[in-house]
Amino acid sequence: MFNYGYFSFDSKEDLLEKAAEYWNPGKVNFWKEAGTPMVIGRREGYQLFDMSGKRLIDLHLNGGTYNFGHRHPELVEVLKSGLDYFDMGNHWFPSIARAAFAEQLVKTAPHTKYAIFGAGGAEAVEIAIKTARYATKRKKIVSLIDSYHGHSGLSVATGDERFSKIFLSDRPDEFKQVPFNDPDALEEVLKKRDIAAFIVETIPATAGFPMPNDGYLKTCQDLCHKYGTKFISDEVQTGLMRTGVMWGWQGYGLTPDIFVCGKGLGGGLYPISACLVTEECGQWMVEDGAAHISTAGGAELGCLVGHHVIEMLQRPEVVSNIDFVANFFATSMAEMMKRHSDIFIGVRQRGVVLGLEFDHPEGAVAVSRALYENGVWAIFSSLDKRVLQFKPGVLKEVELCQEIMDRFDAAMPRARQLLKSTWKAA
Repeated sequence: MFNYGYFSFDSKEDLLEKAAEYWNPGKVNFWKEAGTPMVIGRREGYQLFDMSGKRLIDLHLNGGTYNFGHRHPELVEVLKSGLDYFDMGNHWFPSIARAAFAEQLVKTAPHTKYAIFGAGGAEAVEIAIKTARYATKRKKIVSLIDSYHGHSGLSVATGDERFSKIFLSDRPDEFKQVPFNDPDALEEVLKKRDIAAFIVETIPATAGFPMPNDGYLKTCQDLCHKYGTKFISDEVQTGLMRTGVMWGWQGYGLTPDIFVCGKGLGGGLYPISACLVTEECGQWMVEDGAAHISTAGGAELGCLVGHHVIEMLQRPEVVSNIDFVANFFATSMAEMMKRHSDIFIGVRQRGVVLGLEFDHPEGAVAVSRALYENGVWAIFSSLDKRVLQFKPGVLKEVELCQEIMDRFDAAMPRARQLLKSTWKAA
């Protein structure tokens, strides 16, 4: 019996059956078939415990949501104490927490003027697209092939057809796509001067963290300005110091007209996202401040937690630890690749954002399972299953970093075994 006070289950299998029946059969069956039927129970720091008790080091972090780990004590205390005064608030009125948080965010990107809040990254992308359309009086949007910017109405149309076509949300007349690292292809689309915005992750996460060529992103931004198009940077997964600077675009010498952030902004405790815009782009709020409304967007408790997240990320000791973690894994992964060069063939890294490349079309699927069996949770990229998303948090300590590498090394024989069986089946 698993008794959680509010609800109970006879067994883990009982929970999985009910999840498949009442929640999402596709997801439940997928993870069971993948050999990683995890049900998250207790969690603390960078550790997850399956409801059956199995311990896992979390290297997925839900895309960076748990940048500080799970249930960080400081953030838990901020949220708890905030409940003595705040609740969600009311989106119609000026707010103590929203005003303070908006000011703090804008000061991290002084070329921007306003912070507009949502409840999640997809909503922030929706705001960004609508803002670009307002500012340019154009409708068309350009994104990258194999991109991902969320699952809502406008955001899903920017992404891979896997996510858009199933809901009849692909709109080829309004949403165009170009290859990554190909500025000429982008310019060809922009030349017609009918594109409202080009939206891009500085490092495309769902595509397996391919790295931009030197000068690529700056060239894209310059082309956007040349043709009257707004440049939108999606920092939902690459922001919040994960690339070594507060926002990924800062490391590439960019000044986006609009950028979005989410996931880790709420410290894994309260959902909140933000869209930051220049004064020009934000003029719709002068014209009609209620043109976009969101009941849960900028909830005051979320603003309170988010404000503390930004403060923590700017502490010298946190910045120093991010450098340590990044350097540790850069060195350790290079050594690991030498030992396992028959299957482990590449590392894509910027800061604590890493994509590990394996020599098989579904190599990262096998490695993910082998790591799971060896007490580490990391998942493969949805749109490139050769690549394992490896996402250490900004506060990981040396002992845990070393344990991760030890477990990674121990998992490689099992990964080879799984890959051999896959090759035979093929």
